[in-house]
Amino acid sequence: MKFRYTLALFLLLASSAARADIKLPVLFQNNMVLQRDKPCTIWGTADKGEVVTLTFNNTTYRTTAVNGKWKITLPAQPAGGPYRILINGKNTIALDNVLFGDVWICSGQSNMQFSVREAIPQPDSSACNNPHIRLFTAGTGMDFVPQDTLKGGSWKTATAKEAKNFTAVGFFFGSYLQQHLNVPIGLISDNLGATAIEEWMSNEAIHQFPQFDGFYNRYIAPDKSMKQITDDFEKIKSSWNKNYYLKDDPGLIQQWFRPETATSDWKPMNQPSHWEDNELKDYDGSVWFRKSYDSLPRDLLGQANISLGQVDDYNICWVNGVKVGEGYGNMNLYTYKIPDSIIQPKNNVAVVRVFDAGGKGGMYNMFWSPFWAGEWKYKKGVQIDAAKFKRPLFANAYIFGTPTILYNANIAPLTPLSIKGFIWYQGEANTGRAEEYKQLLPAMIRDWRKQFDQGNLPFLIVQLPNLGKEPEQPESNDWAELREAQAAALSLPNTGMAITIDVGEATNLHPHNKLAVGNRLGMTALSLVYGADSIAVSPQYKSMQVVGDSILVTFDQNIRTKDKYGYIRGFAICGSDHVFHWAKAAVKNNNTVIVYSSAVSSPVAVRYLWSGEPGVIDLYNRNNLPVAPFRTDTLPLTTAGKKFSYAE
Repeated sequence: MKFRYTLALFLLLASSAARADIKLPVLFQNNMVLQRDKPCTIWGTADKGEVVTLTFNNTTYRTTAVNGKWKITLPAQPAGGPYRILINGKNTIALDNVLFGDVWICSGQSNMQFSVREAIPQPDSSACNNPHIRLFTAGTGMDFVPQDTLKGGSWKTATAKEAKNFTAVGFFFGSYLQQHLNVPIGLISDNLGATAIEEWMSNEAIHQFPQFDGFYNRYIAPDKSMKQITDDFEKIKSSWNKNYYLKDDPGLIQQWFRPETATSDWKPMNQPSHWEDNELKDYDGSVWFRKSYDSLPRDLLGQANISLGQVDDYNICWVNGVKVGEGYGNMNLYTYKIPDSIIQPKNNVAVVRVFDAGGKGGMYNMFWSPFWAGEWKYKKGVQIDAAKFKRPLFANAYIFGTPTILYNANIAPLTPLSIKGFIWYQGEANTGRAEEYKQLLPAMIRDWRKQFDQGNLPFLIVQLPNLGKEPEQPESNDWAELREAQAAALSLPNTGMAITIDVGEATNLHPHNKLAVGNRLGMTALSLVYGADSIAVSPQYKSMQVVGDSILVTFDQNIRTKDKYGYIRGFAICGSDHVFHWAKAAVKNNNTVIVYSSAVSSPVAVRYLWSGEPGVIDLYNRNNLPVAPFRTDTLPLTTAGKKFSYAE
């Protein structure tokens, strides 16, 4: 009897394994929005040769799975719904409450990720409770090769409860469109704070630029996923440790990680820093760092931790003689949890073995926790010949700064989806490389459009808001240079930009007024995409003319000053010496401003709002949108020549 039961169970399990259900990517769920007025593809997986049918609006569509994949394309539909979509194979999947409308992807870094509940002013509940707005927050993944499906996420009907955790810029943008267009709006929140543009670019896109060659050749050319790379490393890890990474280190042999280790011959070195920028020039191998603390920092959940920032290249960390973490590769941000059981009231000892095999060596990065910054003691361990050191490939890429990994895991899975367009709020992480950004952003836009294969999809950009201290004198500023780089992308067709230089907060990287940002994006969309209002965008610089000791600046639409005396602040002017001086300015006629300064008798160039924080802004159009910042000169930028760099 037991044998028969076991055999029956085996046959049942075997039958189940052989019968693979049809599956859909995580993107296809109840409450979703499909793009109106375009053919819409729905796709998934099934057994090879399995017949899959899709029933929608009393019509059935049929296909056969090829190599385990299938797709069915619905003909273009007008806005409307709700609908039910039934998909049948060996199993049945029902998608309920589906609408057809406009689908927008909301991407970028922290100011796009910034949630509705953090925003000031807050929307009223009636604005949030809108069944014609649907919200999807993509689960963030990362990989070196394009993925077929997102890590996670679900479609939600907009309510006050669901909206509060959604991207504020995206939600206010969608609300503005829904109110003015009266069609369903689907919003896909696909963003992550502190990320640089190269993380959102495809493997193909970065391969155009030589500065990414070192990274590309090492991580992209092998064409392996992070899982494959991890599996490969695990196979050789033991022998690699023995023969290379842990070999002949006196610190390991003598256990320098123990708190009682004598340190009279250890020297001081400030961290974060690269040791080759200090006294260990051209040194490769291990260096041991040590520091004592009474209290230890804790995260929001009360867990004690140690934050090392990025480490060039590998690290092992101990606290009070207990190993708390180990990391491989210099593209990760290392933070390790410290068990409460090993923490002492005083004199806690943190020890880090840093191993470098050809770079500068050390613990570094802007994300270093201030608590751990400062003087550490160090001692050299084992020195190596980097040319003879074997470097295995690691998959633990640092999510902040590693090219392509966010595109591959979070944008690539969306590319078969029919959409209306993109909104993009990013650039803060690239201000130090603003000149480079002028090439990267257009390249990314062109590539996204190519990958989605739906023509020149609308791409709407949020220009960076005001931030920092208002300068006493005209200045060169990387924040201003990044804004210029963003504006340069407007040379591409079907691109638009929301100017936000007057709605930021001088002391806050994450300004709260996301309502204004979302509305201005909505106005830009109405003008550019829907043709509803030709001047729903900010005035842009058009041309200049030197007239005696003044410059006449012409804009592409009528402008006015808010100042009751007619003054306009924010202009600077220079002569042939290229030294800028604050200028006086006034509206001369509907679309022209005259600019002059007593310090410049023969002006050659003019700048407007060319700083991180320009102060009071006076110049607007009749829609109360500020004139976009600009410069007429072509002087070298402070970020000239600064590009992405990769060192193993």
